[in-house]
Amino acid sequence: MSHQKRICVIGAGPSGITALKNLLDEGLNAVAYDRNLEVGGNWIFNENESHSSVFETTHIISSKTLSQYEDFTFDDFDPGVADYPSHDELRRYFQAYARHFGLYNHIEFDTMVKHCERIDNDTWQVTIEQQGQTRTEVFSDLVVCNGHHWQPRYPDYPGEFVGEFIHSHNYKKATPFRDKKVLVIGGGNSACDVAVETSRVSKHTSISWRRGYRIIPKFVMGVPTDVFGARTYWLPTWLRTRLSDLMISLMIGANEKYGLPKPTTRFGATHPTINSELLYKIRHGKVTPKGDIERLEGKTVCFKDGSFGEYDTIIACTGFVLVHPFFNKDFIDYSSGPVPLYLKMFHANYQNLYFVGMFQPLGCIWPGAELQSKLMARELAGKWQRPQNIAKLCEREVTHPHYRQVDTPRHTITVDYHRFVKSLKKHLPKNYRQKEVLPRQQVSQTL
Repeated sequence: MSHQKRICVIGAGPSGITALKNLLDEGLNAVAYDRNLEVGGNWIFNENESHSSVFETTHIISSKTLSQYEDFTFDDFDPGVADYPSHDELRRYFQAYARHFGLYNHIEFDTMVKHCERIDNDTWQVTIEQQGQTRTEVFSDLVVCNGHHWQPRYPDYPGEFVGEFIHSHNYKKATPFRDKKVLVIGGGNSACDVAVETSRVSKHTSISWRRGYRIIPKFVMGVPTDVFGARTYWLPTWLRTRLSDLMISLMIGANEKYGLPKPTTRFGATHPTINSELLYKIRHGKVTPKGDIERLEGKTVCFKDGSFGEYDTIIACTGFVLVHPFFNKDFIDYSSGPVPLYLKMFHANYQNLYFVGMFQPLGCIWPGAELQSKLMARELAGKWQRPQNIAKLCEREVTHPHYRQVDTPRHTITVDYHRFVKSLKKHLPKNYRQKEVLPRQQVSQTL
């Protein structure tokens, strides 16, 4: 079976490299295509606008303990890595992973996947572009790891803003905003980070929220917040969320004390924001909270509470669109939801199509992507078989989410980190870890 298959992996970011590694571990013939010149995806910092959206001061918002591959931990890489690694530490970690497991010979960089078409039940036709040249390759199976943080989602307001209007995707560092009046839109992790960073150099920074968000500090009682929270993962989700709400309230108080709107939904209904500096900046007068935007008039922004302000720059930190531009939209289009995939990876109708890393945990993606990859590789190697009632299971993913979230396109792929990891491990043998470096076969050019 393994000799008959040739598998295409789209992307060599954190999810793509673990997908490739686990396919190769099973003796499968696989090749990965990536548009960048190195592995790492969004964690390759580049001051030029590109696929990457990481910026100069970015650190991960989950701790290293819960953000590592089990086959190659941060201690295997560098025991001195910070509790919340920087983008450069992460870049080096992913590249060390790829070197350690001999992945580079199976990755083609500077390669854009232009189109994927399913010819029959056993064949994919993949069109790629390399250095201006287009060619078509044939594969038996397709693994999609192109990420979901790269096509910006812009807000739409009445009127026109004549200043600079950019998305967080275009933000690279704070320096260009020195002495400017900046308005940041959004309450997520990127928005709060951008507001904090620009406030260090700007003439003034405001942040506009349309709803209340929970701000969670990075450390609780001297340990990373997610590590502290993991101690209660065995409790029912509803009880854990209530305890989390109570803990936040006791630690930082109500949002209203900082001039921020009160959250009107339960914990988990929106993605919590992990930030230890925003509230400090607000109370020190460096960042001004504002409500939702009513309209734009030249350089003036009018807010729904009747207030207004003049700004040089608006930075919209309003998320990204979940897209797969290499598929025809009438084949697959998850841009507005829902996403009916079993374990966020198996399609009900197409057995030779896999999605790895296309979920948004309240935690880190990569440990779950590693487990998805192991399960996928086992199926392709004939060691595991997907359930017969796959269509019902896919539908259940939509009707029974881990969290009842607000109805927006951003919240279609959310999972609870611990429940998701547990559900994947149920399908794997106890000895699923593979830290040894296994021999790799050469990549064949044809199916």
